[in-house]
Amino acid sequence: MELRELGGTGLSVSAVGFGASPLGNVFGDVPRDTARAAVRRALDVGINFFDTSPYYGDTVSESVLGDCLRHAAVPRDRVVVATKCGRYKDEGFDFSAARVTRSIDESLARLGLDYVDILHAHDIEFTQLDQIVNETIPALKKIKESGKARFIGITGLPLSIYQYVLDRVPPGSVDVILSYCHFGINDTSLVDLLPYLKSKGVGVITASPLAMGLLTDNGPPDWHPAPEQLKSACRAAAEHCSKKGKSITKLAMQYSLMNNEISTVLVGMNSSKQVEENVAAALELSTSGIDEELLHEVEAILEPVKNLTWPSGIQQA
Repeated sequence: MELRELGGTGLSVSAVGFGASPLGNVFGDVPRDTARAAVRRALDVGINFFDTSPYYGDTVSESVLGDCLRHAAVPRDRVVVATKCGRYKDEGFDFSAARVTRSIDESLARLGLDYVDILHAHDIEFTQLDQIVNETIPALKKIKESGKARFIGITGLPLSIYQYVLDRVPPGSVDVILSYCHFGINDTSLVDLLPYLKSKGVGVITASPLAMGLLTDNGPPDWHPAPEQLKSACRAAAEHCSKKGKSITKLAMQYSLMNNEISTVLVGMNSSKQVEENVAAALELSTSGIDEELLHEVEAILEPVKNLTWPSGIQQA
């Protein structure tokens, strides 16, 4: 598995990252032995980056991931573990200094770790961004100084949040950002932000290469917030691939790995089979490249909805 540098952190992360939200039974019950086997398989095939949050499965994802890593008996310095703070299943959003400071201790206890490699403020568009600038990030910096998190990041859907925050905090305050649903076949808007992020020395993680289920044969869950126009175009693209005996999921996964400016692509996984499919797609890309003909056909189908997104967060003052 290809390793890529993560901004200026000095961390090398696998191009495919293990998204652990499904381990929180978010998409259905995952038996513990299945979860352990998935994490073990991921480690065996060279995945070293694992991402979770107390929000996923109401803390279950963190606890299960911690158990899986212990069960795998992997040396701590061989894995890069990221979790988040500020978003909780019961409490909703709380980015106060007191809550995020308490949050890291709770997360470390669930994970069974002394420190996480990355601590993100989770979905920051759901509070006033000035709170993130003036209260949350200073608190995260103190957590970093304490050694409980090696690096700090911010996550969210609207791309405008990153520049707003990074322009208002001292240089080097934020080490990484985690963007989702903005680097895939249907939406490449993250690319426009990459030079700015590089100028700030910020590492880039992307998630949801399948656009939260839009770019799959089964289609998105009922609650998916995308406009109907985008859903129907993605459905047409998936059907086109199916008719040709191809998989839109594999194509979308490979496409998301093609930009080396993005350090790692997080994919939710809950079984060894899913791990193997994602890694096989990555290896095929590195040896024989993407199916250019199919890609052009799918891009043509999705062209009318290119970069179409959906609102997320609160109205900023």
